[in-house]
Amino acid sequence: MEQFIFILTRPDNVPIAMLLIAVVICLYVALKQAFISDRLIEEGREDEIYEKMIE
Repeated sequence: MEQFIFILTRPDNVPIAMLLIAVVICLYVALKQAFISDRLIEEGREDEIYEKMIE
């Protein structure tokens, strides 16, 4: 684990690590919104999807 952290914190690898973190965060937000939208569609409340997206 010590070697992994050493490689990860090298100056040329820091932007790659930040990019991976950003991708994971964006993926989480997108999937969370998708599950909420799917649940609203199953309940027949399609008109509330836009309101939930802008909250």
